[in-house]
Amino acid sequence: MSKRIRQYVGILAAVLLYYILHEGAHLLSALCFGVFKQINFMGLGIQVDVYHTQMTDLQMGIFCLVGAAATLLAGWLLVLLCKRICAVRSKVFRAVMWYTSLVMLLLDPLYLSVLCGFFGGGDMNGIALLLPEAAARIGFAVLGAVNGVVVWRYLLPHYQRSFAEPAA
Repeated sequence: MSKRIRQYVGILAAVLLYYILHEGAHLLSALCFGVFKQINFMGLGIQVDVYHTQMTDLQMGIFCLVGAAATLLAGWLLVLLCKRICAVRSKVFRAVMWYTSLVMLLLDPLYLSVLCGFFGGGDMNGIALLLPEAAARIGFAVLGAVNGVVVWRYLLPHYQRSFAEPAA
């Protein structure tokens, strides 16, 4: 399989895994709170819809935060498993894990620190019920910067080596 096709497969799989994990965490919390309404398919994305009038501010904040928490935890799990992943023979698998690591570590911090201001808030609207929005945005910016350093200084060198030479 060519490098370009592996990249496309990796990116597509990473986006699918992100949606499954992020929206799945929202779904589980909505079910736990007993407020699940429906799943909305919107263009390229999906959204778990809830009966928000039946939720307290704390529940809404938790509901909005769990998606980002799930993806960040998954991203850090992939960081911890990086050496094992890079030892796998399949370049397709390694490409999927590389792009999944990037998406899980960087997407929510980027969205919740910067992009949410341009796209109607999304999860930030609920997170702001737990703490001031400015504090949340700064916190996610710091987390994104830390994760970016981890990607640049730790993950990238390991994955570059694993693609440059045959896996052990």
